[in-house]
Amino acid sequence: MEHEAEVVGVGAGSAPGGDVPAVILSVRSEYVPIFVSADQAQSIGMALEGEPFDRPLTHDLLVDILTEFGGAIDRVRVDDLRDGTFYAKVDAERYEDGEPERFVFDARPSDALALAVRIDCPIVVSDDVIDEAGRPQDSVQFDDGTREGS
Repeated sequence: MEHEAEVVGVGAGSAPGGDVPAVILSVRSEYVPIFVSADQAQSIGMALEGEPFDRPLTHDLLVDILTEFGGAIDRVRVDDLRDGTFYAKVDAERYEDGEPERFVFDARPSDALALAVRIDCPIVVSDDVIDEAGRPQDSVQFDDGTREGS
């Protein structure tokens, strides 16, 4: 089963070797932290805050190209977690002669989430991923020192 998720923040999580940037998804009353690169964290964080970039980033460019060619992203899915690595898909479509043609693209979760926050499309996460990576909301501390539910 899949559950719709929301990006609630970008922060740092503890990992062997030090803190690592993470995107925090809220889903099924839990948080799912997904570790990303510093560049991806900045890209996602700025898109969430609505801050414009001087020049289009790769994700902005991809959305512009896809739209120009008559395509659209329907949703992104974080659908697998194996050996500590998250896997994602981007569901897209385009119309030709009034008929939809659907596509599924394999993606890094960081790229899929960067696209989703730009176009405000649904993000879904599988039960298996939530069961393995989900954390109680009160176990996540935000930059202001608060915990969810405090």
